[in-house]
Amino acid sequence: MDKKLEKISLAGMLVTLGIVYGDIGTSPLYVMNAIIGDAGTMGQTSADYIIGSISLIFWTLMIVTTFKYVLIAMKADNNHEGGIFALYALVRKHAKWLIFPALIGGAALLADGTLTPAVTVTSAIEGLKNQKFGSVAFSNSQFDVLFITTAVLLGLFMIQRFGTGTIGKSFGPVMVLWFGFLAVVGVINLMHYPAVLKALSPYYAIELLVSPVNKVGIFILGSVFLATTGAEALYSDMGHVGRKNIYATWPLVYGALFVNYLGQGAWVINHAQDDAFKRMSDINPFYEMLPGHWRLFGIVVATLAAIIASQALITGSYTLVDEAIGLKFLPRLVVKHPSNVKNQIYIANVNWILCAVTLGVVWYFQSSQHMEAAYGLAITVTMLMTTVLLSEFLTTKLNRPLALTIATFFGAIETIFLVASLVKFIHGGYLTLLIMLAILYVMWVWYFGNKRREHYERASEYVSLLDYRDQLAELSADEQIPLFTTNLVYMTKIKGNYHIKRNTMYSILDKDPKRAKVYWFVTVNETNVPYESNYTVDMLGTKNIVNVQLYLGFRKEQSVGVYLHQIVDNLVEQGVLEPQVPKYSTMKNRKVGGFKFVIINEQPADLVVSDQLKALDKRLIGGRIYLQNITASPVKWYGLEFSNVVEESTPLFIARRKDEYLVQRGIIHAVGNRQNKHREL
Repeated sequence: MDKKLEKISLAGMLVTLGIVYGDIGTSPLYVMNAIIGDAGTMGQTSADYIIGSISLIFWTLMIVTTFKYVLIAMKADNNHEGGIFALYALVRKHAKWLIFPALIGGAALLADGTLTPAVTVTSAIEGLKNQKFGSVAFSNSQFDVLFITTAVLLGLFMIQRFGTGTIGKSFGPVMVLWFGFLAVVGVINLMHYPAVLKALSPYYAIELLVSPVNKVGIFILGSVFLATTGAEALYSDMGHVGRKNIYATWPLVYGALFVNYLGQGAWVINHAQDDAFKRMSDINPFYEMLPGHWRLFGIVVATLAAIIASQALITGSYTLVDEAIGLKFLPRLVVKHPSNVKNQIYIANVNWILCAVTLGVVWYFQSSQHMEAAYGLAITVTMLMTTVLLSEFLTTKLNRPLALTIATFFGAIETIFLVASLVKFIHGGYLTLLIMLAILYVMWVWYFGNKRREHYERASEYVSLLDYRDQLAELSADEQIPLFTTNLVYMTKIKGNYHIKRNTMYSILDKDPKRAKVYWFVTVNETNVPYESNYTVDMLGTKNIVNVQLYLGFRKEQSVGVYLHQIVDNLVEQGVLEPQVPKYSTMKNRKVGGFKFVIINEQPADLVVSDQLKALDKRLIGGRIYLQNITASPVKWYGLEFSNVVEESTPLFIARRKDEYLVQRGIIHAVGNRQNKHREL
């Protein structure tokens, strides 16, 4: 992380406002609407109901966002990086079962990334209904809202491939304007009913949960929880902006949000029985409480804030997928860096899948009120899984009983929120669950397919590289065989005692012997440190066999070709390798010869199944190889697009089995025509 971000600064705070708070900052657009919907109609609300609801919002933000995430979770940083996968990488050595909350939480967070852009942008655009600005008039048709929302979202997804560095510079100032606007309109409306300030007392929050004015009882928490759905972003974006800048800005954001909720509450209490509103169940107090001449400005700034929130979720999804790939939770995907903005990446597959699902959600639910039923469920699952992982981290900092007490406290609250959100399952929550399960299934197949394949790999499929040193030395010196290349590189994995897959040595020695001056065996190891980049070199007691172990952080780009050229330069300078000055070259003083990279691909069609292989394991392993073949190729994954690459196919022999029905019918000898008796194998 940039050292500048380790200190509080106005520039850092501005960036923080633009990156971190988009999701939680746009919650006033739809939370109060959901709470009115729980009451039935606006006319069925009461002062006690509204004050109690706002009190629940205030204390939810205090307990979940402030206490759990800002004060506790942000202490669990993995080399200044946060988020559920960074937390898992920090604690995964403690217990194997922690993989389950990590996978479930990650899948739920990615599912949330498809819902947030849909609900925030739709909520903002709905403010245009029945409005007239000069000669431009908007109808009450929801289809107009849907078309405008689709255009905004489609444009947002289309510009991702170009990078958002330029427009990203305006995010901070826009969000400052947005939070200032929230606070101002909140205070103006609050002054018309100051008694709403009673919501600061937790008494009214607790009272509402058991009060008869609350017709849905504890399930109102499903709507209240929408106010804190962006809390996970505080933790996930810590590496981008720095912990201290979040500490400095969160109180300001919290204050602006709460003042706006108070203002909306005051407006609802004052207008609940108005003939124009009392029969309405789908009403947005945020827009209704704005003075008429403020409406256009409010819609514009709300739409900009919604776009920024969507942008944050989209780029956050890229980062989350990139982390999942590094931790081997997801198959390889091509990761690009479209701009010079640090940490900004672009994954085309993720972008267009998100686009399709988000637009599908918009047109399936058609209104923000209906989307709210699906929204929130996924993030409660993520928060609960984060709490499970956080409990393991806390045991390393506190005594175990205290750590478990803290985790149980947050876990109990989040479990209640989860139960409250589940009541909306039939109204749209099922879609969230389906999206989450689809993502989880891919993660499950990829991760456990790897594990089961490793389990069934036989020891006979591995040989010791040490046993082939003499043959490789002789082959390198055998001038009767044409030189294949100066540096022959195999992207493979060397295990303990220099064990390597037999098919690698078969490729060098048996498939038309490949003569090279230097044989390289490169293993890429993903580490827990996000941006780690180092390597070790083992010459195996030779001058031309090199075992390179690359250690790259789970957020580090895998440009193996670039790294290897640098390693060769270093070894030549150190005198470990002889200079490889090519006879012909366009570069002066070049010391490195040519490279050929060999990639060995395993084919699922050649999967041989033993009698001992379980049906589930067969599906997992086959599914894992299928995913590998339809996603990024090893060439793109290792950053070898501009390198000389040779790809070879090989079967994945998990185990061989004898065919008990194969029968030898006889032997015909060269002399005579005597035939042996039939013999079964």
